[in-house]
This record gives sequence, C-alpha cells and structure tokens, in this order.
Amino acid sequence: MHRYRSHTCGELRSSDVGTDVRLSGWLHNRRDLGGILFIDLRDHYGITQLVARPGTPAYEALDKLTKESTVRVDGKVVSRGTENVNPDLPTGEIEVEVGEVELLGAAAPLPFTINAEDGVNEERRLEYRFLDLRRERMHRNILLRTSVISAIRHKMTALGFNEMATPILSATSPEGARDFVVPSRLNPGKFYALPQAPQQFKQLLMISGFDRYFQIAPCFRDEDARADRSPGEFYQLDVEMSFVEQEDVFRPIEQLMTELFEEFGGGRHVTSPFPRIPFREAMLKYGSDKPDLRAQLELVDITDIFEGSEFKAFAGKHVRALPVPDVSAQPRKFFDQLGDFAVSQGAKGLAWVRVAEDGSLSGPIAKFLTEENVAELTKRLQLAAGHAVFFGAGEFDEVSKIMGAVRVEAAKRAGHFEEGVFRFCWIVDFPMYEKDEDTGAIDFSHNPFSMPQGGLEALQTQDPLDILGWQYDIVCNGVELSSGAIRNHEPEIMLKAFEIAGYDRETVEDKFAGMLRAFRFGAPPHGGIAPGVDRIVMLLADEPNIRETIAFPLNGNAQDLMMGAPTELEEARLRELHLSVRKPQPK
Repeated sequence: MHRYRSHTCGELRSSDVGTDVRLSGWLHNRRDLGGILFIDLRDHYGITQLVARPGTPAYEALDKLTKESTVRVDGKVVSRGTENVNPDLPTGEIEVEVGEVELLGAAAPLPFTINAEDGVNEERRLEYRFLDLRRERMHRNILLRTSVISAIRHKMTALGFNEMATPILSATSPEGARDFVVPSRLNPGKFYALPQAPQQFKQLLMISGFDRYFQIAPCFRDEDARADRSPGEFYQLDVEMSFVEQEDVFRPIEQLMTELFEEFGGGRHVTSPFPRIPFREAMLKYGSDKPDLRAQLELVDITDIFEGSEFKAFAGKHVRALPVPDVSAQPRKFFDQLGDFAVSQGAKGLAWVRVAEDGSLSGPIAKFLTEENVAELTKRLQLAAGHAVFFGAGEFDEVSKIMGAVRVEAAKRAGHFEEGVFRFCWIVDFPMYEKDEDTGAIDFSHNPFSMPQGGLEALQTQDPLDILGWQYDIVCNGVELSSGAIRNHEPEIMLKAFEIAGYDRETVEDKFAGMLRAFRFGAPPHGGIAPGVDRIVMLLADEPNIRETIAFPLNGNAQDLMMGAPTELEEARLRELHLSVRKPQPK
C-alpha cells in the first residue's frame, strides 16, 4: 500500500464497503456522539467521515489532535446505513472505521475557524492566507480560476491563436498608471520597468509575422486597490491579430466569452450577440462607460427642456431624467431611500415626480414645472400613469456618475433588474483625446497606440476633442473586462498623434524607438484586446471583491502580509545597485 494513501477523501463509495483503505488529510471537524468519535477528514478532493470507537488506540490519538492537523489513517470502509446517509457529500453513503493513526503534521491553535465563514477580517485572512485557502469557498474559487485559464488556453488554440511569452523586464511606457521599476546593477542609474501590459511586444510580434497571438500575461501597475482591481499585479488574456478591423477582433472574443460564461457561469444565461454602444451614447443613457445592462432603465438628456427656465435648480445645468415605470404601489419610503442613496453617491439630493391617473405630476418639484415642461416631459419620456421620474442636474460628468448609480439602484428596488444573467456589451467610438481639467492640456484619453478614426487627415484637420479612436471595451454586468484597439501602425500617424498630446518628435523617437523602427519595415494593420482574467473569475464566482479569486493577493496598501513584502534593502545591497533611499520627512 502507498505510504500515505490508497484513496483520496473524495473517492470512496458504497461499492468500496469492506475494503481496507489508507487516507491522508486534514482534521476538518470532530464530533463526540455518545462516546463514539466522528472525524471529518479533508483533502483537496473532498471529505470522508471517520469513526473511532472508545478504548481503541485510534480513539485516543484522534481525540487529542487539534483541528487542521494532518494525519494518515488506516481503516475499513463500512456503510453508514440508509438513515445516516449524508446526501450533501459524494462520500456520504460510507464511513471509515479507523484502526491506526499517524500524525503527519500537528496544527498550532488556529487564528480563525476553517470549517465555517466566521466573519474574520481581511487583514487576518491575508496574513494566514495558507489557512484561508483551505476554506471550501476559497478552495473552490481558486480551482475555478485554474479551470477557466485552462479552458481559455484550449479555446484560443482552437480559434487559431498561438501562445507566446513576452518579456517581464522592459522599458517604461505611458500606459496611464505608474510603473513598478527595477534598478539595473550592470547599468548604474538606469531602471527596467515591469510591464503594465505587453502592448508593444505583442504589436512587434504582429510585425514579425505571427498573425494571431495570445498570452495569459502578468501585468504590473503601481495603483490603488479597488473592489475590482488588485494593486500590484494582475493577469489578463492578451490577444493580438494581424490584417483585421474592429469586428474581426470582436468575433473570436465574443465567442470565447459566451462559451466561458456558459460553461462556468452556473447556469446563468449569456445574452448574445453583444450590443455595440458608442461611448457618448453610453454616458448619456447609462451614465457610465461600464453600463450594467441588467438594469432595464435608461437615462434621458432633458437639458434643452429647461434652457432659460426660471427653475434655478435646473436652469443653466446639464439635466438628466430617469423614468421608472410601475411604481404606483411604492410608498414614500421608496423615494426617500433612493434620495439617500443619491446623496451617498455625492448628490445634494434627488428631485422626483410621479405621474397620477389623470397624467398630472406630483412630488417635491412638481410645483416648479410649467405646463410646457410637463407636456414636453410627458412626450419625451413617454410617461404614463404609475411612472416616476428622478432628476439629476449639474456638470455633465457629475450628473452622469450620480444618475448612473441611481439608475441601477432604482432598477433593483423597483423590480426592473434582470437576475441570473450575464449581460455583455461592447463600448466603441471612444474619444481619442481629453482635456486635463487642471492644466487644459490635451492628452490621450485611452490607449495612446490606437489608430484614430480618419487617420492622418483627422489629426491634421479636426479638433482633437472631436476625434474618435478605434478603441473599444468589453463590459459585463457593469464590470469592465477589457480595453482594446485597432493599433496605429503608421509612423507618421503615430508621431502626429503623440504631437497633439504634447510629445515632440524627438521624445517619441527616443521612447518608442523599437516600435517606430519596426513600423518602418512593413507593419501590417493589426488590433487586439486584453480581457482581465481576475475580473472574469470574479464574475463567474459571483464574488464582490477581486481578491477572493486570487491565491495570494496584496492587501489594499499593496502589502503582502503573509511574506512581509515590501521589505527594506540592506545598505550593501543598495550600494551594489548604486542606490540611496530618501524617505519622506514626517509632517
């Protein structure tokens, strides 16, 4: 018999009754019922119930062990009997009567309970992550991640893509976030950058003639944590294709996402095909470029209705309305709670009216609306009895943010929210440039390597803020999974695009020498995308926080509490790297 096990803890069935077996695993739980000891033994594959009877060496050994100790047990498989079957376990028809026990690894007192979700704080969980990962939910999440990545590889290969690896040590790049930098010992005073994304390298692979590339790529960004973003490092499915236009990129990615979410989504429906929504339309209708389409309500721009109005709350401001049908049965509390929610999102309040049976409007602001206002609102919003309308007014971005959140919350509270589905969409036609609110300078709004719609002529003749890029995002249930673009592969267009963003020719030639040199040797039109693996798994696992789907994440302050990173370097090591440390002065 094998030194540690003849079977796993998820393997034994009623057909094994009478068999002598050896199992190894963790002491998951222990119960003493009428002098008989029942032990749940757990390994990677499942749980098997052990039985130890009083007066036996096995009873004495198991009774003294702490939970989560690892043991090897020898015993005989016996039937539980019909009345004692546990239908929740694959091994629930049998138990193992233990004859011999060997302690393999004793467990110290536990910092938190493993066999139950006991509300332990995240910092403690991350400090003892190796214990946290023993919990059923976390174990399931990490295995889901493994299965998803394996499926991605198989599906991408079947779609004709070639898996390739790109460098980890590279040069800094203006991707929109801070780089993690690595000092070079052999090149004093110079630094590598860890890749925010393998953007330039995957483009160079297209120029090298490889046509269809993919990679499960580690990416590194020195940015703050969010529920849907892990600080430090993350993984994405990097994809690039040659001789393609936008729709050519969409087709395989849409097929991949549909298959992945149908296979691992637990029966939740995937709506297909994915709608294409222009960026500006998304901001007007949904208040966000990451719209949650499960919310079956839309915002309406009614700014023009109140131009020149004497109603000061709306006059001279951007005004967005949210019509909500079928709220006639909702109490005043419904409106007050939505108002409180709007305040939590940064609003000063939430104006609203409701429509009576005769078509008249009532509510806090009804008295400020003229007959013309009411007539135009009724027509524009297609109001009918039982409707309510919520209003937001202010600067465009502020109103979009607040009313976008109110749209989803109102849909959930009013029964206009679709549960049990994955609603995807493509957000397209992003502005190529944006204006910095503080400096007024023009900068890239999205990916600086994107091809502008209209090419060089658009860059030379149009207002930069009117130029659209061949850029796109894929969004699912209000979560941005990916950004992508058709790339700028022509040197003169690239130089002009960066010139508009404030980069002179010499700077661009210096920073992107490898890219520009490659472009000058026959670059194919190409495009790509990079869906976030962590976010895909987060949605499939139905977890609110991305760290619940990563084996060893950093905490919100980009610290590894388990391993103690980041750490200080000894002076000798700093000298070897030609570095000195200047710490911030205490305030």
